[in-house]
Amino acid sequence: MKLVFFGAPGAGKGTISKKLNEEYGLPQISTGDLFRENIKNRTELGLKVSSILEKGELVPDQLTISIVEMRTKNNDCKNGYILDGFPRTIIQAENWEKISPIDKAIYFDITDKEVMDRLSGRRVCPKCGQIYHILFNKPKKDGKCDNDDETLYIRPDDKEEAINNRLNVYHKQTEPLIEYYTNINKIVKINAVNSFEDVYSEIKSKLKLK
Repeated sequence: MKLVFFGAPGAGKGTISKKLNEEYGLPQISTGDLFRENIKNRTELGLKVSSILEKGELVPDQLTISIVEMRTKNNDCKNGYILDGFPRTIIQAENWEKISPIDKAIYFDITDKEVMDRLSGRRVCPKCGQIYHILFNKPKKDGKCDNDDETLYIRPDDKEEAINNRLNVYHKQTEPLIEYYTNINKIVKINAVNSFEDVYSEIKSKLKLK
């Protein structure tokens, strides 16, 4: 099953993707993870992507498409995958339908206020990538990762100014995907304000996963 997860930043796409990967073996392909890997390794691409993401802007379409296409050619994708955070524009969606048509596009419906509350409180481990939240998912020791005791940090794109920028970009460039996927009968709408358990259950039900 080839799935696309889309919605505002902080809607829970990554968390749900990881759970589906654990339960059904569908690899989660996150453009954010692909970009961060390059940033961490300080590749030429990583340096370009870093300056773009810190402003809350999007990486150019063709560059993103090429990176994702390369990843989906790996053996773990032969039975399907979950695209998390891609496509983000109509151009990306149209091009991807030509490259590898998806089965369903899961739209995570959430308010801007909820996004701000979620992202501004997010903290990340620089070593293992574990995500925490100062209100909803606190680490056992304040400011430290439960797994390796590393000091947690705030991603540049989780700061308030960048969040507002990301939301503006989302509404302008990504929100039109709702109409696009509706028109080709592939959209599945999910209420992403609900708890993780409720969202996960709703997705499994609508995708008829047992």
